[in-house]
Amino acid sequence: MTTDWCEATVTAQAAAIAAGEVTSAELVAAYLARIAEYAELNAVVTIDARAAVVAAREADDAVRRGDRLGPLHGVPFTVKDAIATAGLRTTAGTTHFADFVPTTDAVVVARLREAGAVLLGKTNLPAWSGDIQTTNDLFGTTLNPWDPGRTPGGSSGGAAAAVAAGLTGFDVGSDIGGSLRIPAHFCGIYSHRPSYGLVSQVGFISSPRGGALEMDINVLGPLARSAADLRRLLGVLAGPSPSFADAWSVTLPPARTPSGGGYRIGVWFDDPDAPIEPEVRALLDAAAQGLRDRGADLVTERPAIDAAESRALCSSGIIAAMTPTATTPEAEDRGGSHAEWLKARERREHIKHVWAEWFTRFDALLCPVLGAAAFPHDHEGTIATRTLEVAGRSMTHRDFAHAWNGPVGLAGLPTTTVPIGLTSAGLPVGMQIVGPFLEDLTPLAIAELVEETTGGFRSPRL
Repeated sequence: MTTDWCEATVTAQAAAIAAGEVTSAELVAAYLARIAEYAELNAVVTIDARAAVVAAREADDAVRRGDRLGPLHGVPFTVKDAIATAGLRTTAGTTHFADFVPTTDAVVVARLREAGAVLLGKTNLPAWSGDIQTTNDLFGTTLNPWDPGRTPGGSSGGAAAAVAAGLTGFDVGSDIGGSLRIPAHFCGIYSHRPSYGLVSQVGFISSPRGGALEMDINVLGPLARSAADLRRLLGVLAGPSPSFADAWSVTLPPARTPSGGGYRIGVWFDDPDAPIEPEVRALLDAAAQGLRDRGADLVTERPAIDAAESRALCSSGIIAAMTPTATTPEAEDRGGSHAEWLKARERREHIKHVWAEWFTRFDALLCPVLGAAAFPHDHEGTIATRTLEVAGRSMTHRDFAHAWNGPVGLAGLPTTTVPIGLTSAGLPVGMQIVGPFLEDLTPLAIAELVEETTGGFRSPRL
């Protein structure tokens, strides 16, 4: 292969396979070699080489026969190691599931296979997907391909590192408090957090009890090297859980059409409780200006929510959602009472209505993912006790993560993370494009406009 297909987009790979320019078997072989070459990143922790080779050959045979091909036919992919894969170990980053081999695929994996994609293996994560770094007692620490001394983020850190380093065509991860957005931001790739409930979570393992629940606030979504890839992948992933499939189907509203020549977009780059490093702010401003240059009407306005309340509700909601991972009654008590949960739910519904009203006047909202680029590995303590300095202020890792991610996740809104440039230290920075509930195609369309202004994905091997 003369083209470096390992860093090509999913869209390009699928078209090339269908046209006979490259075979699925060649792509699988190239990715397996690349994973071995960059083994020190520790991004792909379980590989199913034999099954991938067999599936790739079958995909190539289908092309030669002239069969009807799916939208991902022959494209190799990986998934976060908390997403069940039939016949392939799925650990959730824990010793508890060190030897667990599911008998069925998670719904998202089944849909990807049905679309023709070829599973390569599983990517690393923190235990129970519970941190903004990626390390665990089973597999160790994943490194950032831009700077091995820094974290790739979490919890879908192995996924983002693999996509950025060209070890996979794409990946699917999860996001409850930023676990898709933070790694995409730290690794310079694209991710999409779908509207809550749009993509089935059945088969996502977040507790010792298995993966039968639709976890509150949490979503599953794609990580890729272009905005168009995210749109293609969402088209495959979106759909009801099996228990609703007899009566429900998904038809996403089309992307909004810009009125008067351009989208009307709110900008939220300033918040007293969410500091931003000057270099990050400069890149955000430049990305916003690029949209203005393409006709967008940008206004410094955001929904009239109490951001501090949204962050607190998100944090408490995540704790409640993740208490099934608890193994003692004392730990389970952290989730609070059902009455407390209902009171918080009422406040969340009010906040969702505020967002919905705001989106009657605006098409999208721009905001940071985080206030700083990737930080050095720091595995002392917990996400609630570790601190870092952002623009001269000390923050816990949890507060750092939820500062910009919490309000969006709490409201269940779709958000596309796009890379917008590099700091002077050569570290990637991303930006969130938040859209109206269930109108996922609108932030994805705006992401393609941003891609035109920023140049899109850059390889860390620059």
